[in-house]
Amino acid sequence: MTLSALTLGKRPSGRTALSARWIVAHQAAGHRLLENGEVVIEADRIVHVGPRFEGEVARRIDLGEVLISPGLIDLDALSDLDTTTLGVDCGPAWAKGRVWPESYVARGPYEMYTPEELAFQKQFSFAQLLCNGITSALPIASLFYREWGETVAEFEAAAEAAGALGLRVWVGTAYRAGGMVCTAPGVLEPRFDEGRGLSGLADAIAFVEAQAGRFGGLVQGMLAPDRVETCTEALVRRTMDAARDLGVPVRLHMAQGRMERDTVQALHGTTAPQWLAGFGALNDRLIAPHAVHTTEADLALYADHGVTVAHCPLVFARTGDMLRSFAGLRRRGIRIGMGTDTAPPDMVLNMAVAVMMARAAGDGLTETAPEHVFDAATIGGAEALHRPDLGRLRPGAKADIAVFDMADALMAPRVDPIRTLILGATGRVTRAVFVDGRLSMRDGQVAGIDMAEARRRAQAQFDGLVSRYPDRTWGHPPVAAIFPPAYPAWTREGDG
Repeated sequence: MTLSALTLGKRPSGRTALSARWIVAHQAAGHRLLENGEVVIEADRIVHVGPRFEGEVARRIDLGEVLISPGLIDLDALSDLDTTTLGVDCGPAWAKGRVWPESYVARGPYEMYTPEELAFQKQFSFAQLLCNGITSALPIASLFYREWGETVAEFEAAAEAAGALGLRVWVGTAYRAGGMVCTAPGVLEPRFDEGRGLSGLADAIAFVEAQAGRFGGLVQGMLAPDRVETCTEALVRRTMDAARDLGVPVRLHMAQGRMERDTVQALHGTTAPQWLAGFGALNDRLIAPHAVHTTEADLALYADHGVTVAHCPLVFARTGDMLRSFAGLRRRGIRIGMGTDTAPPDMVLNMAVAVMMARAAGDGLTETAPEHVFDAATIGGAEALHRPDLGRLRPGAKADIAVFDMADALMAPRVDPIRTLILGATGRVTRAVFVDGRLSMRDGQVAGIDMAEARRRAQAQFDGLVSRYPDRTWGHPPVAAIFPPAYPAWTREGDG
């Protein structure tokens, strides 16, 4: 029997045995590589990992030359249409529409997407996550293109999309108490409206209370204040208090860039981690992307308080920035999870870049190795979410499984499967994904969405957004000046 015998988007009835050349099985000491083994799932759980199962099964599926892995966990998963790649080679943030100019603020910021477009973006991005072997995700979107924060309506649509597509998510509306404004070329000033931030937090709490546990537990809640420089002390304090009462994680971006570092220093006289520590806001519920601009004192605070760093190496490597270093965090005992934070949401590629950039930062070959970043993308993410039933293939764990094709014709010769996957492949070798025992993705197809048509629709929405960039860019230059092409346009006169 093959995977085609299963119904896409459905949980197979009875016990299903999946055999494979390699399985990342979990034992007490951690992940172990099992060769020629079997994983048996029943309903939403794994009932067996090991040699051939001797009990009764409804079906056996031999997957052949594949690696069966725990589903990957993305702690910073893009859930809109990525625009960071537009600006990487096109000048500073203030000149490319990623910081609101004073004139745009004066006329009144507006939503650049319709509610229907926002709902579609969640569906499209969630499907892309599944196609890359990601089974658990904490969605993130940019607020640069919003009137202020995220709305309950769009995240109600996100919860529906997760349930329909079969993706495990922790969702919450992003909110903020302020933002940066460009008042002159290169001059950025923070502006605050704390009341608006606290109102956003109240909406986020109500959303979590209404949505957590839906779709058999696939949808859970989190609190997501936007960025540390857009928060006030009162907003962070109340967020952490609410997270404790609700039992949910908090994701707050900090120590991620020079603009943030300089702004927080000017506002509070210290770094962001030290500012939060000063009023007791660091704890083991906090997930803090990205830690690329930290001091030794910052990292000591992370270690002492159980903070998780969500490591998203690809988006920083594009600009030549990096975490310094992955092994350094491990030596300090800091929990590390992985995130993608860009499009495509390719966690396999991010793991490869994590290894490369760590070694460029000075880590030895054995200090940051493929297995270390694989641990972060599975066990580290599960621990950040306080979910020991995720990120591991063992009896009793959730049946969240990724299947990677190790016989791909463009991925040869093959060596150790983990090293080959991470250093020699991309997420495009993801063959299938099970979430909560349901076959959510097979051969690039996700139940309930036409990926080719969705790709066309996403491009059209993105082009519409880009056309409105002049509204929110200092001086309001034309699009061609904001994002000049890599090469000049071809002209007939240039033939000579």
